[in-house]
Amino acid sequence: MSEITLTRHLDMKPRKGSAFWLAFASMLVALFLSALDMSAIPTALPTIVDDLEGGDKFIWVGSAYGLASTAILFPCSRFADVFGRKHLLLASITLFALGSALAGAAQDMNLLIVARVVQGLGGGAIFLLTEIITSDLVPLAERGTYQGYLILAYSMASGIGPVVGGVLSDKASWRWIFYLNLPVTGVAAFLTAVFLHVHSPEGSIWAKLVRMDWFGNALMVAGSTLTLIGLTWGGIRYSWSSAHVLIPLVLGIALMAIFFAYERAVVVEPTLPLDVLNNRTVLAANFATFVHGIVALAAIYYIPVYFQACKGASPMRSSVDTLPIALVISPFAILCGVTTKITQTYRPINLLGWVLSIIGFGLLTLLRPTTPMGQLVGFQFLMAAGVGIVWAAVIYPVLAPLPVTRIAAALGFFSFCRSFAQTWGITIAGVILQNQLKSRLPKSFVARYPEGVEIAYATIPMIPSLEEPLKTEVQDAFAASFSVIWKVMIGFCATGLLSVFLLKEIPMLRHTDGTYALKERSAEMDAERAGVKP
Repeated sequence: MSEITLTRHLDMKPRKGSAFWLAFASMLVALFLSALDMSAIPTALPTIVDDLEGGDKFIWVGSAYGLASTAILFPCSRFADVFGRKHLLLASITLFALGSALAGAAQDMNLLIVARVVQGLGGGAIFLLTEIITSDLVPLAERGTYQGYLILAYSMASGIGPVVGGVLSDKASWRWIFYLNLPVTGVAAFLTAVFLHVHSPEGSIWAKLVRMDWFGNALMVAGSTLTLIGLTWGGIRYSWSSAHVLIPLVLGIALMAIFFAYERAVVVEPTLPLDVLNNRTVLAANFATFVHGIVALAAIYYIPVYFQACKGASPMRSSVDTLPIALVISPFAILCGVTTKITQTYRPINLLGWVLSIIGFGLLTLLRPTTPMGQLVGFQFLMAAGVGIVWAAVIYPVLAPLPVTRIAAALGFFSFCRSFAQTWGITIAGVILQNQLKSRLPKSFVARYPEGVEIAYATIPMIPSLEEPLKTEVQDAFAASFSVIWKVMIGFCATGLLSVFLLKEIPMLRHTDGTYALKERSAEMDAERAGVKP
């Protein structure tokens, strides 16, 4: 490349002024808010369930949020294209605030579950829109650092959320977990309204509503919801062979299959244009995203359970013991972004991420009740380094082969794969743990629990009070069961590693879609085209 060509190329890079950074800050605050609430609830859940006397419905406090946040992703990606980003983000923040207020004021479990559905709709939309708007403002070739910032905000919130939840439920009231969202949502909404000056598509409300793929969205919402309900009930409320589990699973998967056929054959403006998936690199990257969602959530969800069952840690203490995960994921995600930006390649960093993940999960299989803390920190470090790298790395092959006009649809499917996989990760690990404990725990001890009860969660509170040698036997059984989980996760990571060899290294786009650009930036571009200095 000649010096003149290089100079022109560098001059084409959009300047990141105050308008960009203030707009980006508004998204970071919104994302932080969503992740903080989601991670704070599990620690406070025992207190919430006891206060509202809802032990038989405890699982829905978290699952209702996950179901709603996953179901909204496909409609949200289409709404973002038809109605624009800013107004949809403001509506999502408002919906999240409404759900928070209702949850804080809930007087029984049913009202709390409804409130969590409202929160989930807002939170899922916030998560997706931060990805979409970042792609609007930053070309894929330059996205690395900014993707790292998004993951930093998310993982920081995930790291401090359990501590916040534990402190508030112990020292004040669990209701403040929800009420504290209200001033933060106010800040996020203010920053978004004042500083996120992006273009929106023109046209009347009616014309935009007509463009929506209502039937297709209904198919996917119903299908994904039914599938996740089956996964949520399986092995906890009902046995896996019961009609309560099998019917939602089969019907849900069938509806999602019908959705893809309908999008391909019928819709003029589909929610998921299938040309988004007509590429080997994109398909392989979305498959890797799904696998990553499984292994990441299995680790994040069940490593704290290991500390509680095998090391005698309290829920709050276990959240501190797993801080290495939150503290390591973010820097390595940023490192991935910076490396990708410098090298302008994404295959090597994806390969490194999966290799580190395999090594990390391999080391986790060695954990026992007597494992010293130094090894616990080191093993978590390697696993989290791999997970953090892949978390940031898979976005590049998802978007690189596609035109900028397909970003929202591609990110909708990408986010759906990740969110949908997270429930599979929790479920797969939970089934393994349940089945392994049934065969490894002393038979006389297992006999205390009726069929269908989640032995892991029913047993853990009792472990500190057990007499020896039963206590050691139970802890050893848990450690051996967790080891099987991590061995299965090694297998998943290996399939993720194989997906790297299906990726093609494609030059990453250096431009964005002006349809949704910052107004200040598009004015500069118009002036430059006219030969006028802005």
